[in-house]
Amino acid sequence: MPPRLRPGQTLLLASLVFGLFFGAGNLIFPAGLGRDAGAAVTPATLGFLVTAVGLPVLGIVASAVTGARSVREMTAPVSRRFAVAFTCLLYLTIGPLFAIPRTATVSYEIGVAPLAGDGGLRLLGFTAAFFAVAAVAAFRPGRLMEWVGRYLTPAFLVLLGALVAAAVVAPMSTGALPSPTPAYADGALVRGLLDGYNTMDALASLAFAVVIVDAARRLGVTGPRRMAVELGKAGLLGGAAMAVVYASLAYVGATSHGAFAQAANGGDVLARSASHFFGAAGVYLIAAIVVVACLKTCIGLIVACTEMFAEMFPGSYRLWASLFLVVSFALANLGLEAIIAWSVPALVGLVVGTLAAASRPRPRRGEREAIPVTAGHGRTAAD
Repeated sequence: MPPRLRPGQTLLLASLVFGLFFGAGNLIFPAGLGRDAGAAVTPATLGFLVTAVGLPVLGIVASAVTGARSVREMTAPVSRRFAVAFTCLLYLTIGPLFAIPRTATVSYEIGVAPLAGDGGLRLLGFTAAFFAVAAVAAFRPGRLMEWVGRYLTPAFLVLLGALVAAAVVAPMSTGALPSPTPAYADGALVRGLLDGYNTMDALASLAFAVVIVDAARRLGVTGPRRMAVELGKAGLLGGAAMAVVYASLAYVGATSHGAFAQAANGGDVLARSASHFFGAAGVYLIAAIVVVACLKTCIGLIVACTEMFAEMFPGSYRLWASLFLVVSFALANLGLEAIIAWSVPALVGLVVGTLAAASRPRPRRGEREAIPVTAGHGRTAAD
């Protein structure tokens, strides 16, 4: 068996795992869960961890065990047409049609708008700067582990750690937690399972696994068995870090009732908590936390989507990356509410298209099934 990764390399790979998965939605959901679950926060959090941490880690390891280099290879046994349709559906869903533009709009509305004010021109300027920074990293995919694992993830943990440490040292509530809302009053564990699945990380693990496997190969890992072992260790370490952060955010949400009576959502919980502990500086703290969280996820999504489409269809890596950046920039400027409103029918249409592709008759024996032209990986960016 090939040699193992050094502890420092495993830690770097685990930092990449954490950084790719942990975006702004992963901040908001557990804080909102803790706020609504109240006294039922423990079973709700346990359910959340199963689907928000367990499933993504299993997805990464499963991808390594299969030895598949892409989602298309994993789904190819069903049929080639289904594999192409499902892969496009998955990557467009977590990519330029919804998740990537959402990273910019969430960053703006939660982190920047309270400081700079709301308005179309302000959103335009912020998204232009946001995607310009993302482009610098995405055009050099070989340095993804350095950008996300070595710099952005540690910065994010330091910023978030300041808020969590304050909540632990000086809890906002010291008495009994309030009764859970109706959604968590009966079956808090099941509701937590659903909340964790809503992070979309179970689906994203199929896409991110390809990026993480590529990063492991750059560290010298070869062979499916060794790959599964090393990704298993990195996944468990990164998953443990996610579990600690999720539980801490749920604690912040659950104890926040002692500081303020009303909160619109998980983002509002975090913003008000930061202001409670740090005053005016708390607004800047939450802005930095959200922007860094969204930026690292945005970079990972762009790289994952670009590498997949550059492999499946004609066009260079830079061409597909540029296309996804432009589309994401345009959609982000529609605003968060508009993205959510139009994405539902669009996603339904994509599902229908996928099912139609999967249900088409397969070719008879001896006939060749038409598949898209593969242009190779197409990576022209300097690694």
